Amino acid sequence: MPPEVLKLLVDIKQALADIKDFTVGMNFAMYQRDAKCRAAVERKFEVIGEACRRLRERFPEQFSLVLSGSQIIGFRNRLIHGYDNVDDAIVWDIVTRKLPVLATEVEALID
Repeated sequence: MPPEVLKLLVDIKQALADIKDFTVGMNFAMYQRDAKCRAAVERKFEVIGEACRRLRERFPEQFSLVLSGSQIIGFRNRLIHGYDNVDDAIVWDIVTRKLPVLATEVEALID
């Protein structure tokens, strides 16, 4: 695996771990009330999406192994360009239901 691919995957893995750390012990209502946490989580999603975008652009073969890669990039674009219209319920759903799947995928790719 090229070193740049590994770096991007490690960046994704770290951002996923950060989101998990930021939200541990929280429920949706707590998340909604915590502006700093929401901002931090959204920022880490931007990092994940940008890393996926770079993978798609430079290493399409490895990108194809990230099953939700295109959706992740689209979500990143929505956070950045539609920042004034972010739905906290959608973000929370991704945090609680989809991040564990992505974490498993990324870990397998790194290994």
